[in-house]
Amino acid sequence: MKLRRFLFLAATTITAALPAIALAKEGDVTIVRVFTGWRDAASFKRISEYFNNQENTGRETLVRTHPDQRAGFYFLARVASPGPARAVKITVQLMTPTDAKAKTYTFAADLKSGTTVLDLGLTGSDWTDPKANPVAWKLDILSAEGDTLATEKSYLWEKPVTK
Repeated sequence: MKLRRFLFLAATTITAALPAIALAKEGDVTIVRVFTGWRDAASFKRISEYFNNQENTGRETLVRTHPDQRAGFYFLARVASPGPARAVKITVQLMTPTDAKAKTYTFAADLKSGTTVLDLGLTGSDWTDPKANPVAWKLDILSAEGDTLATEKSYLWEKPVTK
């Protein structure tokens, strides 16, 4: 009896503590979190690269606007997709302090079944200032057909209405 109560309590506690991603329906894509920031080229170099002269991305899916350049502003997104693996298109829209209109960048990537870490880099001429930050941004994950699967945005992307 005590064991049954303990198991029930443990199961309800774990279920309540699980993030929404674990409770998503089959096929739902969820952006768990997004971190943004500048990364220097040296931060990507791993020990294995000294031996084989090839970039090792580990378990991350790494895509850049200029694949030959590593330094830039990155969106590191953890995405959960309980359904089968699939090809997706990712759009990043952002407002910068110097531009009045939003810029849009598009990336192609594959989502694995389970969790995928996307490292989306605005590199080369697309982002040259290590001290600059976007004013606001929005990240959309789109299916091959163009349907929106998941969206995440910064607070300022949709500023509150003032009265």
